[in-house]
Amino acid sequence: MQKNSQDKWYITTQTFPELLHRNVTQFGERRAQWWKTNSGTHQTLNYKQLGHIVEEACCGLMDLGVKNGDRVALMAHTCPEWMQADYGILCAGAITVCVYPSLSTAELAFLIKDSGAKILFVQDGENLAKALEAWADMPHLEKVVVLQGETAGDDPRILDFGALRTMGANVRAKEPRAFEFRWKSVSLDDPMTIVYTSGTTGRPKGAVHTHASVNAACRRDMEPISPMKPDDVMLSFLPLSHTYERECGHGVAMHGAITLAYSSPKTMVEDLQVFKPTLFMSVPRIYERIFMALSAAASQSLVKKAIFNYALKVGKKVVETRADANGFVDMSEEADLFSGIGPLLRVQYRLVDKILFSKVRAKLGGRFRFAFSAAGALPADLCKVFMAMGIRIYEGYGATETCNTVNLNRPEKVLPGSVGCLCPGVEGRIAPDGEWLVKGPNNMLEYWNNPEATQEAFTEDGFYRTGDIVEELADGYLKIVDRKKGLMVLDTGKNVPSAKIESCFSLSRFVDTVVPVGDNRKYVAAIVIPDFDAFIEYFDANGIPYDKDALAFQDLGTAPVCVKVGEDFIQNPKLKEMVDEEIKLANFQLEEYETIKKYTISKRKLTELTGEVTPTLKIKRNVVMQNFAREIKDLYKKA
Repeated sequence: MQKNSQDKWYITTQTFPELLHRNVTQFGERRAQWWKTNSGTHQTLNYKQLGHIVEEACCGLMDLGVKNGDRVALMAHTCPEWMQADYGILCAGAITVCVYPSLSTAELAFLIKDSGAKILFVQDGENLAKALEAWADMPHLEKVVVLQGETAGDDPRILDFGALRTMGANVRAKEPRAFEFRWKSVSLDDPMTIVYTSGTTGRPKGAVHTHASVNAACRRDMEPISPMKPDDVMLSFLPLSHTYERECGHGVAMHGAITLAYSSPKTMVEDLQVFKPTLFMSVPRIYERIFMALSAAASQSLVKKAIFNYALKVGKKVVETRADANGFVDMSEEADLFSGIGPLLRVQYRLVDKILFSKVRAKLGGRFRFAFSAAGALPADLCKVFMAMGIRIYEGYGATETCNTVNLNRPEKVLPGSVGCLCPGVEGRIAPDGEWLVKGPNNMLEYWNNPEATQEAFTEDGFYRTGDIVEELADGYLKIVDRKKGLMVLDTGKNVPSAKIESCFSLSRFVDTVVPVGDNRKYVAAIVIPDFDAFIEYFDANGIPYDKDALAFQDLGTAPVCVKVGEDFIQNPKLKEMVDEEIKLANFQLEEYETIKKYTISKRKLTELTGEVTPTLKIKRNVVMQNFAREIKDLYKKA
């Protein structure tokens, strides 16, 4: 059900400094930021207080010599200070260069040198150490500002956020209108940010977005969804270094003048109970983990498992009964979940809802309205599971270069397994080879310092080449088949989408990652990375011995996980048997020529440190192929 446009008064056009000014002057007493401190207490800022901090940060940057069009880099995890620094940069008329805090020293040096950033914000001492190590390779860098904590030592090149704000306060005292003059000098067509692509192939490319393109993206995202309410809370836990959280999350929240609550993948589950959010952005992997946690809890006894399976069966039947002939389901907030449902199924659903589904919704905080899923395909069955529980997830699709969403499932018309139809204001067409091409005011301006790549990224008539192969479903809805570079061509001429094979393991409890191989080969093979933590739990519960000294753990942002095991671990007969069962189950869902004929089990995970995945956890296939060249060769020895 479409709301009146007056309910969406916040869909407006302006620069982001103007947007901040609107919120400070019109909604100054509304809560803007909410977070937990290291001591476990809560802290909040209203929009007036946020504006005060931004003004001091902006004036501090001006005092350091930052001028309109200068680049200022920001390297931190998602936290309140990230946003404060970002708006300080933007109000100074400068361009925010986003840097993932997990990047190596060499990667940091490349981004700072390529962008020509003169100031670098870092979150803490860990990333300050990277900056100090790489400083000689960053010729334009003048100062580093540490966002959290105080700086030690007397290096004049380094200052903390408090010192920057003090400088800004002094500027404001001497020139009371300096801040106003500067932020008002920013225009819609000015570059706003440079966001470097993850770089699954080749060197990273810096997508340049203007205030106009990011604003257009926010307007595009707000149009199809239900109106935001003053008491909405947006939970923010994905990286702000990526456009997804920064635009779809923070940008949209700023337009609606609602609360931003800060979390992380590591503390998200407990934070749902603390902040009781109504909205959030997420990725398929998070939803998969939630489902697997529910499944694991249900497996603790035969009775719980039977109840869980029965509840899912009833819930899916409700969803499928409510679906129309093309599979569309109305999941708007106004929808009647019992529309078209017979009395017996209604009674069954009310029962399982009371026993299980309502408790799952309560774990989301009790105020949840809806969430979004992007940055990967959300399995259709998983989507249906959450729909069955009354949890609304709207899957969309986009890219850094398009400032995210170009396709989105509509609340009143969700098609599980699809990424939805075109968003308002976006044009799209399918190229002869199946590639999805899109055009709109949300598209990037260019790749920074890279005219050749910019030219290659667009068609002659201005459509962005997404690099994704799509299939059109009913009513213009799309299904992503695979990345063009992920499409394997066997020597028989058969095309095999690696993404299709990978998706068969998305809900596997014991397989973490599968990397299919097969280009120019007779058959598909795979590198299989088990879920080591799941097997450790299984081995311990069943008294199966293994070399614990060979285990290696690493904090990957959610919790310390096992990233390496000994040879005895992967050679364990029970592990090999269980992995083989997972392979057979996946093969059952594939065409014969797509099935995995041979595979090798890895004793280590793919991580950023090995250079095999990006900060957004996309697999760098070329790096994996190089690092596992010997194992791949062995898979085809007898071919």
